[in-house]
Amino acid sequence: MSQQKRSVSVIGLGPMGQSMVKAFLKAGVEVTVWNRSADKADAMVELGAKKAATVAEALNANEVTVLSLTHYAAMYSVLEQAADQLNGKVIFNLSSDSPEKARAGGKWVREHGAEFVSGGVMSAGDNIEHPASYIFYSGPKEIFEAHAELLRPLSPQEYLGVDDGLAQVFYQALLTTFHPWLLAFDQATAMISKAGHDIAQFVPFAIRSSQAYPYFMEEFSVANQNGGWADLASLKMMVAGAQHIIDASEEVGVDATLSHASQEFWNKAVAASEEAGRAVSTYELMRGAAESK
Repeated sequence: MSQQKRSVSVIGLGPMGQSMVKAFLKAGVEVTVWNRSADKADAMVELGAKKAATVAEALNANEVTVLSLTHYAAMYSVLEQAADQLNGKVIFNLSSDSPEKARAGGKWVREHGAEFVSGGVMSAGDNIEHPASYIFYSGPKEIFEAHAELLRPLSPQEYLGVDDGLAQVFYQALLTTFHPWLLAFDQATAMISKAGHDIAQFVPFAIRSSQAYPYFMEEFSVANQNGGWADLASLKMMVAGAQHIIDASEEVGVDATLSHASQEFWNKAVAASEEAGRAVSTYELMRGAAESK
C-alpha cells in the first residue's frame, strides 16, 4: 500500500458504515462510497466522500475496500456484481456473521484474486469513537499489518490470529453475553415501572451492581476452564432465585420468558447432578460434556 495515498473504499452505509466513513474523513483519509440506496451515499458525499456509481467503480477507486454489511450473504450479492474486478484488491469485511461463513467468505474472495481479512466491530451502538469500542481482526497477519495504519481511525485494533473465522468467534461470543443483558435490562426496568416506581431511580443501582461483573467473569472463567462451577445446593438456590424473579415480574404483568429459560438451565443442572451423583455445571451442559463423564 502506498504511504503517500491514504484512501479507502467503503461499501455498505448503514449506521455503522456511515460511522466508519465519518471516522476516515475526520482522519483525513480519502473515501469512496457505494450503497444500494443512493440517498445514503449522497449524505456521505455532502461530508466529503466520493460516490461510486457502481460496485466496480468503488473497488477500482482504491486498493483497500471495507465492507459494512448485514451479513456475508450480502457480501456475495454485492461483490458478485464486480467479481472480475477483485483481482489484486484487499477486502476487509467488518460485517457480522458466523465464523464458518467468514471462513467461506475469505475463501471465495481469495479465489477471485483478492486478499481478505475479517473483522468484528465491538462498539457502543454505532459510536465507534466511544472509549469502549474496538475491532477484532483475523486473517493473514501480513495483510492486516500492511493496512493497519489506514484502518486505525475506525477504532482500536485487536488482531487475533490467522483463522478467518476467529474474529467472529470472539465477536459473537461477546454478543452472546450482550443480547441477554439487553433483554434482562428491559425486563428489570419494566418490572420497576409496572410496580409503580421510577426507572431513573433504579438505574444508578444497576450501574453500581454491574461493577461486580468483572469479578464474576474472572471467577467463572477460571471455573469454566476446569469444567465449570457447580455445587448442588447452590444450583438449587439458583432455581429458587429464578422463581423469585419470575414471581416479581409476573405479579405486575411483566413477561418473564428470559427468567423461565434461566430457571430451565438451573433445573437441568440439578437433574443432571442428581443423575450423575456429582455436581454438573450449566457450563458443562451447554458444552455438551456431561454425558461423556
